[in-house]
Amino acid sequence: MSDYFQHPNRAGTFPPVIQALLIGNCVVFLLQGLGGAQTLIETFALWPLNTPRYVDAPIGLQQVPQFEIWQLVTYAFLHGNLLHLFFNMFALWMFGTLIELDWGSRRFLTYYFGCVIGAALVQLIVASSGGGDIYPTVGASGGVFGILLAFGLRFPNQYILLLIPPIPIKAKWFVILYGALELYLGITGTQAGVAHFAHLGGMAAGLIMILYWRGKLPMQPRDRMR
Repeated sequence: MSDYFQHPNRAGTFPPVIQALLIGNCVVFLLQGLGGAQTLIETFALWPLNTPRYVDAPIGLQQVPQFEIWQLVTYAFLHGNLLHLFFNMFALWMFGTLIELDWGSRRFLTYYFGCVIGAALVQLIVASSGGGDIYPTVGASGGVFGILLAFGLRFPNQYILLLIPPIPIKAKWFVILYGALELYLGITGTQAGVAHFAHLGGMAAGLIMILYWRGKLPMQPRDRMR
């Protein structure tokens, strides 16, 4: 029997952190739709470091916004469109529910925002070192990819049913293949407009935290995780 079904009453639940994140992201998206999109993007999206204001600003903006420290977290509550929001929130609920119930809400909250910040830092390095167009980074994908990694490590033999193609695959193989695909797309630039390295940054940050909590790093945690 798979790991999922060894935990009764878990399917379909909304533990507190998952519930708060779902509500928070949806509320912010509603504010974007009510006419606050430009102000929210200017202030809370993740902008590259040291961007000169005299270069051409993105469409709809008078000048190029500058990086601010709070953007390392706030960008994860903004989304480009409804489909972007839906897939991130669906994956957050689908994979994050079991992780929060298994780890506890406090550790899960720390993990999620650790992945969000890790993803932002990697994206800053990539976006700030390139000479291409200036654009903001938005979306919860960095945190979601970190949760996906955690799911693959905690429930490696749990089967996931893919949509395209509709075949079942074990979580550990899904994570490995998805991570490899993100690396390929990021290096080749095949899928423009997607922050592939931010996704990988979220997974990398998640792996570091899990290794630390399991006592696999030189620094030892006070409370080990199984």
